[in-house]
Amino acid sequence: MKVVTIVGARPQFVKAAAVSRAFAAVGVNEVIVHTGQHFDHNMSQVFFDEMEIPVPKYNLDVHGLGHGAMTGRMLEGIEAVLLTEKPDAVLVYGDTNSTLAGALAAKKLLIPVAHVEAGLRSFNMAMPEEVNRILTDRISNWLFCPTDNAIANLKREGFDGFGIEVVKSGDVMQDAAIFYSERSPMRSDIVKRLRIGGGFILSTIHRQENTDTKQNIEGIVSALNQLHQEQRVIVPLHPRTKQLISKLDVKPTFEIIDPVGYFDMVELLKHCSVVLTDSGGVQKEAFFFQKPCVTMRNETEWVELVENGFNVLSGADTRSIVELTRRMLVANINFDVDLYGGGNASERIARVFS
Repeated sequence: MKVVTIVGARPQFVKAAAVSRAFAAVGVNEVIVHTGQHFDHNMSQVFFDEMEIPVPKYNLDVHGLGHGAMTGRMLEGIEAVLLTEKPDAVLVYGDTNSTLAGALAAKKLLIPVAHVEAGLRSFNMAMPEEVNRILTDRISNWLFCPTDNAIANLKREGFDGFGIEVVKSGDVMQDAAIFYSERSPMRSDIVKRLRIGGGFILSTIHRQENTDTKQNIEGIVSALNQLHQEQRVIVPLHPRTKQLISKLDVKPTFEIIDPVGYFDMVELLKHCSVVLTDSGGVQKEAFFFQKPCVTMRNETEWVELVENGFNVLSGADTRSIVELTRRMLVANINFDVDLYGGGNASERIARVFS
């Protein structure tokens, strides 16, 4: 069976690393298309190099545009690839513009679509990601859901009557975390490079609702500055976010580093005390490596993390971020619970196509 896989952003590279390995094990012929959405070396190529992901056969080099223009150009480029490759199915991950463009291109050519990480909902339609994931779910043929909550969301929306195959697969990011965590100490020197001794606070910021709202980004920067006075704060920062922060009235005093590869990120997660993020993927990675998390948003798709006390929502308010971080630093949390499938999600997905 021939499957065209669409990727374009850092979290998708991590997921593809796990699923591509499972595809190879069962003999699926996979063709990878990189849309170019994340094009910086530290946000893209380093993941393919480090995680030994098959080299994309196509790179569409679409980036740096508004949502409409980016999605439209990706749609055009992916359609041309599909007409050439004539696959049996198209596989997309998550909730990016690349995800929606891949699903739309396939659907219009009557090619079945598989959506990995289906059924997630933040219930915030102001998020471009929420629009992308809802539309992708609706036009997919296979929905691979990471959690029971994801399946429940689809049931509430009537997917039982749509003739779609819904599979509780578990989370492929956990597969990657388990597989690569054994290799990261040999493949990363970031602990030595940054002279990391005791615990520190690890933070990531990239979500549009935060970076494009001055009040939000200043609230987050102010909180990180305050926390940095109490414990070292390290922030791997996307070039776009770094540029936006440089224009603020509030200047960062915490430690900003360039974006890091997957092995470096794993080692940072292993050694930190707590994670502050607005990323969906990093919320889960914090859980995989048994670290408490403060999510700097008002909602999350990963509600089971909040319900079980592994994660708290702070929004972008300075006081809330600081107080919740202090609370999570001293919280006694038992991480001995299986929320995401135990590391076998990729195999469950691959079996459907073998």
